[in-house]
Amino acid sequence: METRGIKISPVNMEERANLPLRSGDTVRVWTKIKEKDKTRLQAFEGLVLCRKHGREPGATFTVRRVIDRVGVEKIFPLYSPDIDKIEILRRAKVRRAKLYHIREKAAKEIRREMRNIMRVREPEAESAIPESSAEEAKSDKM
Repeated sequence: METRGIKISPVNMEERANLPLRSGDTVRVWTKIKEKDKTRLQAFEGLVLCRKHGREPGATFTVRRVIDRVGVEKIFPLYSPDIDKIEILRRAKVRRAKLYHIREKAAKEIRREMRNIMRVREPEAESAIPESSAEEAKSDKM
């Protein structure tokens, strides 16, 4: 069955199928957001954790980004008409096809940062006591 010049989808299917998108890439995905009668573009930039289902019509890719120490993951359909464009910003050499272990790694790093912040803040609390009241506390103990 031929489709002589009939456009089935607003997406350029060949361009998206041949997109060199892999795990470990840092990408910026521009999505169309419809608000009332206007549409605008919103970017979501992050690390590609995986690409699933190859080049078939149901193909998806997962992008992870950390915003205010909270990990946000979005799953984008590769051939979605809501995606305006996909920009590949950086390419990293990875040894896995699915980078799900990044979730735990990021959580550990955040916990370590939180411990360091707590350690830094503890001495500040002691120095916040005025000197006169600190001297009075010492004299009361004696």
